[in-house]
Amino acid sequence: MLAALYGQLTPHPRRESASAQEDAYSLFYQRSLAMGWITDVGQRVTGRGKHREVADVGSPGLWSMHEAGQDSPGTAPGLSLAAWFQVGVDTVPPADRPLPVHPFLCCIRDVMSRLGTLRLQALQVLLPMQYLGGSTRKPALVPSLPTADWFATCDHVSRTPIRITLDSGQDRGIPSAAPEMHSWMLRWDQDTFTCESYSVTGHDPLAESFPYGDGVWPGPPLNRATFRGTLAEWSLDALGWLGGFLAEASTRHAITTPVLLTVSRADEAASG
Repeated sequence: MLAALYGQLTPHPRRESASAQEDAYSLFYQRSLAMGWITDVGQRVTGRGKHREVADVGSPGLWSMHEAGQDSPGTAPGLSLAAWFQVGVDTVPPADRPLPVHPFLCCIRDVMSRLGTLRLQALQVLLPMQYLGGSTRKPALVPSLPTADWFATCDHVSRTPIRITLDSGQDRGIPSAAPEMHSWMLRWDQDTFTCESYSVTGHDPLAESFPYGDGVWPGPPLNRATFRGTLAEWSLDALGWLGGFLAEASTRHAITTPVLLTVSRADEAASG
């Protein structure tokens, strides 16, 4: 999974001192390790000769660490890239588990809070749909739904109009599946994200680019659909839940290639 956060990060005063050694990479690794989210498996060798023993130590997690930083790996139209994170998701989640977008973005949230105060304007996440195992998913089970109640207590004034673009790159899957995906989203009794409309035109300009380039997925962005609706709150927590829900919507409609998710506030997108 890849995530790019766009907006303004105001560093904490202490981060500007020479003693601030931790960066986005080290903080993400430490937080992942503390929460048991990172794959930390190795081998321990004890003894010598015929008494030599090799034992597996550590435990599997949700992802393996790749890269993270605050330098821009590419360009994006009209927005500043505050930070980016890349992890490896190498196994198919069980049928009763969502793609781990939610813990991924919550880990990023905790990292950003250590680095400074973030004013998030937009988010891009590359969803590795090829690892979700669409053919093994249980039709009546949507793994994200049981956790939607966490957002039920959000203040109503926090509800935020958003614009979501899903892009399947060179594959035409997303535009073809958009009508049925929209109907599928309306089927479930949850208020974390209310999908109000969809379109295969009128996309956010940000959705037409990806700072990592096309080498990490079957890009460039070409085949997309934009969904408009309301999110319980504009936070990386809620956006993480949304990412898992949209990944489920994609895999239920035969999307098996990586999908680029772009989310922005509808009010800021309209003014920009």
